[in-house]
Amino acid sequence: MAKRTWVITIVLIGSLIGLAGCTQKTEKERAHEEKATEQHNQPDKQPPEEPIKEEVKEPVVVNVVDPNTKNIIKTFMPVDMGFETDIEAYKKELEQWAKELARGTAATPGYDQRMTLDKIEANGHIKKGKPKIILEESELVEKVLAASVVGGDIELPLYITESGYRPEDVAQLGEVVVASFTTRFNSGVTGRSKNIELSAQSINHIIVGTGDIFSFNTTVGPSDAEHGYQKAKEIVNKQLVDGIGGGICQTSSTLFNAVDKIGVSYIEKHHHSLSVGYVPAGRDATVSYGGPDFQFKNTTGVPFTIRTIYRKGTLTVEVRTSAAYQSLIAKN
Repeated sequence: MAKRTWVITIVLIGSLIGLAGCTQKTEKERAHEEKATEQHNQPDKQPPEEPIKEEVKEPVVVNVVDPNTKNIIKTFMPVDMGFETDIEAYKKELEQWAKELARGTAATPGYDQRMTLDKIEANGHIKKGKPKIILEESELVEKVLAASVVGGDIELPLYITESGYRPEDVAQLGEVVVASFTTRFNSGVTGRSKNIELSAQSINHIIVGTGDIFSFNTTVGPSDAEHGYQKAKEIVNKQLVDGIGGGICQTSSTLFNAVDKIGVSYIEKHHHSLSVGYVPAGRDATVSYGGPDFQFKNTTGVPFTIRTIYRKGTLTVEVRTSAAYQSLIAKN
């Protein structure tokens, strides 16, 4: 009997231990479930948002580039010059700048350049002059205005015109005389005679190509003592006065009367304030370096050369071209 009672006691103790184990497991599971439920009910944690950075707008910059040297000659900041607030004032400022750049100022030369014509030297070689260069001001302004929206580099709109003749024609351009004119002077007046001689030498064997513009002042240059010119009588404000270079107007007037026989067009021509004795009335062409000039354009349709013949007391200017062009040259 006692043995039986012991066995029952052991079984009861085991059952209690089992129940305790089950209860403990259930509590752990419950705690786990509660934790999982709590996490499920919590909103998803998002990483902190970075503050939105405001984009910084780079200022528009316009660079103006010389197409020959590739150097930047001017940089514009359009916004600082009123491009977005007063476009008309901005445009006017650009126009003034373009004008000074093209034509130059008292301190700096401009891009615009008159053509200096080529010349045939005594050995037959060609002494090169300079081409005509024009900076188109209005085109430059429009290019800067367009670039002022987005920025960038623009090139100067330079237009270069070379002399209108073929190098292979040079040897024949002196073959025939198509026009000439002769004036006379007192060879005993040495200063005046010397000035006529020097200026005549300057225009001798000049090549005037088709469409070329001849400028007496550009071709002859300064008629001052540094270049060998002497004191002689000249007409200034209807008076005869002594001046360095007096007499060069006889050269320009003789040239005018020669080229006037062919189909040239005149760009600039002035009369003296007094009548001169070496050409008929109204047939003179006064010049002064830095002042009045004698300019014409070759609209004859063919190239020609200028030939001067200086002798004691006479000056002759001839217009010559090749035999092949003789019948083609337009005449007045």
